[in-house]
Amino acid sequence: MASGFSLKDQLFNRDKVRYLGGLMAGASADFDAAAFEAAVMSRLPELELKARMRWIAECLAYAVPGPLPQVAPVIRAALPPPLDPDAHDGEFGDFIHAPFGDWVAELAGPRDTALALDLLADITQRFSMEWAVRPFLTREPAVVLARMRDWTTHPSVHVRRLASEGSRPRLPWGQAVGLAPGATLPILDALHGDRARYVTRSVANHLNDIARSDPQMVLDRLGDWRGRDDQAARELAWMAGHALRGLVKAGHPGAMAALGFDPDAAIVVEDFAVPGRVAIGEMLMITATLRADAGARALVDCVFRRRRADGSEGRKVIKLKQLTLPPGEQVEIAKAHRLKGDATTFRLHPGPQGIDLMSNGRLRAQATFELTGA
Repeated sequence: MASGFSLKDQLFNRDKVRYLGGLMAGASADFDAAAFEAAVMSRLPELELKARMRWIAECLAYAVPGPLPQVAPVIRAALPPPLDPDAHDGEFGDFIHAPFGDWVAELAGPRDTALALDLLADITQRFSMEWAVRPFLTREPAVVLARMRDWTTHPSVHVRRLASEGSRPRLPWGQAVGLAPGATLPILDALHGDRARYVTRSVANHLNDIARSDPQMVLDRLGDWRGRDDQAARELAWMAGHALRGLVKAGHPGAMAALGFDPDAAIVVEDFAVPGRVAIGEMLMITATLRADAGARALVDCVFRRRRADGSEGRKVIKLKQLTLPPGEQVEIAKAHRLKGDATTFRLHPGPQGIDLMSNGRLRAQATFELTGA
C-alpha cells in the first residue's frame, strides 16, 4: 500500500460526490447538484468512512425532502444501470451508491418496510445493501427473513447474495441483529447450491459466523448438504473449508474430522525447532519433522503464544501446511514467519515467547524463544 493512501478519500471524494449529484439531477429537475456538492464537501474531509456515508445520506434527504413513498421514485430514477446479474464471483459495486441505502433506512416508517425492501433489492444491484437492510431485520425479523427467502431465487446474483450477507450474525461493520440461532438456515439451505461463488462465499462466511456460537449446528448443516445433490462436490468442499476456518484455528475436533483430518491420527513429531532468539521485525524460522507409521492426512499449524504488556498470553495461529504423510516416512516442514512490530490487531513485547506445534487440532510439541526489541 502506497504511503499516504486513504481508503475513505478513494471511495468518497469530490469527483464521486459530483457524480452522485449528476445522477440525482438527472432524476429530478428540482435537484440542485451544485448546492448538494457544496453541502457534502463542507464536512466530508473531516469524517471517517462510515460517517461519510451517513453525511451524504443526510445531504440527499435535505436536498430531496419528503417521506419514502414520495422519494422512492426519485431514487429509482437516479440509479445507474445494474451490475452484471450473472457475475460468478461478483462485483461489489461503487461505494458512492451506499448512501442511498442509509437514506432509505432513515426515511422508512413502520408502514414502509415492503417498499424499503423493494428499493434495497434495486439498489443492491448497484452496490451491496447488506448494512442498510440490518435495521429492518432488527425491527421486523419475520417480515425481512421471509423477503430474504424470496430473494434466494432472484435472477440477480447481487440480490441472492444480499439474502445471506445481510442476515449474517456477525457482519463486519454491520448493526447487530438478535436473531434466534438457526433462524437464517432456511436461507442458507436455499443458497448453498448457488452456482455463483459470490453467493457461496457469503454462505460460507455466514456459517463461519454461526460456528462461533453453535459449532454443531454448522457441522450438521454441512453434513446434510453433503447428502443432497444441490451443489458440486468440489464447491461444497471449498465452502466447508471456508465455513469451518474459525473452528479449525481453534482446533475443534469435529471440524477437523469433517475436513478429513483425524484428530486421533498417530502422528509423531520427530523434531520441532525455532531459533532461541529473534528480534521484532525479523523472521521466525519454524522447522518440524513429522511421521505417521500408518500414514495420515495432516493439517499442521503453530500457535504463537505471544507475551502481552501485562504478562498474560495472547494467541495467534500461524498456518503451516496441509499434507498427506506417507506410511512410515519422515516429512520435513519449514516456514519463515515475520514477527511484525506494527501488526494491526496486536503489539509484540520483548521477552520469552512460546510456540506450539499443532496437527489435526492436537498439541504435538512445544518450544520457546526470546523476543528482543527491533
